[in-house]
Amino acid sequence: MVNHRQRQQASWKGSCWKPSLAACLLPLLAAMPAGNARADIQTGRTAARALSSTERPKGPVVITPTRRDPLPGVVVKSPTATGAGKRPAPQPRILPRTAPQSPGTYPWRLNITATVFWVGEDATERNPVANHKSSWDSAWKESFGGFDNPDPLHRTMDFRPKTFIPRQNPFYVALPYNDVCKGEHKPEASRVIPWFHREFSGKGQSVCKGRWVQIIYNKRSCFAQWEDCGPFTTEDWPYVFGDKPPVNTHNKGAGIDISPAVRDYLGIPGGTAIVHWRFVEFYRIPRGPWSKWGDNNPFVNRDLGPGKRALQTKEDRLRQQQEAIQRELMKDPAKLRRQLQG
Repeated sequence: MVNHRQRQQASWKGSCWKPSLAACLLPLLAAMPAGNARADIQTGRTAARALSSTERPKGPVVITPTRRDPLPGVVVKSPTATGAGKRPAPQPRILPRTAPQSPGTYPWRLNITATVFWVGEDATERNPVANHKSSWDSAWKESFGGFDNPDPLHRTMDFRPKTFIPRQNPFYVALPYNDVCKGEHKPEASRVIPWFHREFSGKGQSVCKGRWVQIIYNKRSCFAQWEDCGPFTTEDWPYVFGDKPPVNTHNKGAGIDISPAVRDYLGIPGGTAIVHWRFVEFYRIPRGPWSKWGDNNPFVNRDLGPGKRALQTKEDRLRQQQEAIQRELMKDPAKLRRQLQG
């Protein structure tokens, strides 16, 4: 005989032991906050796929970039966000770097007209300034060792003049900028020259003289040192250090002068050619005919290694300061004793 308690348990098992899914979820859904339940529960790509076209927000999609630079060689400054109804933020500014694109190299200047010049060249209609002296050496011809005859018949197979051994590197170029004027650096020099602060050695001492460049003509590469300024101007820093074309319009818009040695090594048949060039740090330059001669050549003169001139100048200044302090102390022996005791 079934008692009352057993009948109650049987009734409970029959009605609620297997509830429907909807019946169990209703209390949970009622307890959730209002809004799109699927958007609240799902995240990431699953949520994006789950939203239908009518549920997706309208307007542009804003993607927050990572800290990695989106483009190598540029600095991107993003504008701040603006609220609804406010003036839109300006577009990002992209600033080109003046530092090397990769260690030891700098951007190429492409399709530049090159003209040939030489130490000891007399002034002509094509070349209104004689090259007996340079922008940085008033006795350039004497420093070089003589007249750098451009006639191929008067040159050796190793790209030097036949009549003498040059005292400076016969692989040289001129570029249309001088960083020094009247014994001082120009105002823009420290801002536009990438290596200025690293190579600065003193007031009025050029940081451009002797810098190395790489020149390419017809798939042949050559290296040379910057030893003069021109053609036709010494102010064109936007071209030399930037991305502007040369401002000069003479001689087919020439933007670089090359020596007879550079001409012959590259195989340039005449007095002008279209070349590509760029600055190169010394440690990236292979040995070649440009590494054989010259007191101004770091391959020959080890004391001209990268940065050594600046280091020597700083050491000289420090030594002079120490000597000045010692002289002042020797004037007052009592002060010197106090300094030593204290």
